[in-house]
Amino acid sequence: MTKASDLFVQALEQEGVRYVFGIPGEENLDFLDSLSRSEKIQLILTRHEQAAGFMAATYGRFTGKTGVCLSTLGPGATNFTTAAAYAQLGGMPMMMITGQKPVKKSKQGRFQILDVVEMMKPITKYAHQLVSADNIPSRVREALRLAEEEKPGAVHLELPEDIADEDTEQYPIAASTVRRPVAEEKAIRFAVDRIVAARSPLLVIGAGANRKLTSKMLTQMVDSYGIPFVTTQLGKGVIDERHPLYLGCAALSAGDFVHRAIEAADLIINVGHDVIEKPPFFMQHGHMAEGSDHHETNPVEVSTGTQVIHVSFRSAEVDPVYFPQLEVIGDIANAIWQMNNGLAERELPAWDFSRMMTVKEHHDANISEGSDDGRFPVYPQRLVAEVRKAMPDDGIICLDNGVYKIWFARNYRAYGSNTVLLDNALATMGAGLPSAMAAHLVHPKRKVMAICGDGGFMMNSQELETAVRLGMNVVCLILNDSSYGMIRWKQANMGFHDWGLEYGNPDFVKYAESYGAQGHRVESTAELGEVLERCLNTEGVHLVDCPVDYSENDEILNRTIRKLSAAI
Repeated sequence: MTKASDLFVQALEQEGVRYVFGIPGEENLDFLDSLSRSEKIQLILTRHEQAAGFMAATYGRFTGKTGVCLSTLGPGATNFTTAAAYAQLGGMPMMMITGQKPVKKSKQGRFQILDVVEMMKPITKYAHQLVSADNIPSRVREALRLAEEEKPGAVHLELPEDIADEDTEQYPIAASTVRRPVAEEKAIRFAVDRIVAARSPLLVIGAGANRKLTSKMLTQMVDSYGIPFVTTQLGKGVIDERHPLYLGCAALSAGDFVHRAIEAADLIINVGHDVIEKPPFFMQHGHMAEGSDHHETNPVEVSTGTQVIHVSFRSAEVDPVYFPQLEVIGDIANAIWQMNNGLAERELPAWDFSRMMTVKEHHDANISEGSDDGRFPVYPQRLVAEVRKAMPDDGIICLDNGVYKIWFARNYRAYGSNTVLLDNALATMGAGLPSAMAAHLVHPKRKVMAICGDGGFMMNSQELETAVRLGMNVVCLILNDSSYGMIRWKQANMGFHDWGLEYGNPDFVKYAESYGAQGHRVESTAELGEVLERCLNTEGVHLVDCPVDYSENDEILNRTIRKLSAAI
């Protein structure tokens, strides 16, 4: 006979789980006791359940294996909801395990009891209450299967106290060997025909393409056939952005240089498109409208003359502004590999990329502007340039959510997959530091930097203690403007008064030191690079307080870029 909570831990061990992130409570002490005897799984004790969920989701994003997090019932479980949505929308495999009062005989009435399973259902792929120890092996296997199946996401299992204490004769169920279905040969042939027949084909790389083998196949396609590419925010780094055919990232919703490049295409190969992200282009039934008025609201309006090939694990969701003429459905890496082979057998035309490359020249010139700006507080363009200079090729930056995310998505060149972790799905504040901590656990020898606004940092700043306690090597760069800068930018764009967005901050250097971390304050733009270099090359947890000046955000992001790109 095996105790149910022991069986649960054994099932996780068989699945290759290495970490459980979370916080114990009375209702999960049986599970905690079983976990304490595991020689394969480490408990990462956090200071807030939301941070534990962010860490588990980020672990899943890096590895493709389900990150596991633990909480008690009631308030512990409700603290998981933001992290569940973060994983679900962002396509990250993550399992939440929550405790619950006994389901067969409880003597505490309704104290702390919520219907957590029903609460989780709308924001997960699967939510289930365990009511028998015998069901643990099958429910764990099913939950993890669904979490990791494309598109990955969040799952939830509730383990009540009395079920955790039961005895059972069951054993863990081994995972089966699964190969994803591959795209049909006829669909590949049609796709190759359209690429060969095109005048100016273009690759648009989205979230679903952010897989190791897909990255290799797409790089091969660009290198072999010279097709230019743009990315969405979640597609950054899939192909090294130092590539001469990289045309930019769709960081802004509309009116940027990248949108002019997309307009020049008569065939868009849309790889890994996910409607969670703001689309870099819209399709319309009719002639493409000219003039800036349309660009005010739409990223790019693609006419019926522009063909779109949708390459993804799943067929395109029906949408008024996205209706691809051809869909290649199956494993993306395999589909690109097949398309590469098909192109190798064909006589390729003399594609015309002159317009796209002209746009690229203007884009690259614009990106370099301000990279040497010496004004203080630091301007965003200089900030991004200094961070890129300080980070090694395989260094990982993990962005929280704020207006700086647009600057980094647009100006920071990613050299590899998952070297720029940003959230353009739920786009939640508070995830920057926990995601950097998870990055360090997965890649302990690589340089990791969390980049947070002061607002987002303070939403999970308590995890500095967790990072110090675990002996992590992490740099947290705080961009300090004492306000909610993203909303201030939007407020200005909408013509509203600047109001209701300012607050006070602690002394971040003293705050870091109170946790046992090392605090640093940037006091001139000239010293920013040196401070970052020193922190990245010194062990331990470092917090850098860097004042930033966002006063030109509205003018640059909402007006100047739009005017310059429209003039090409």
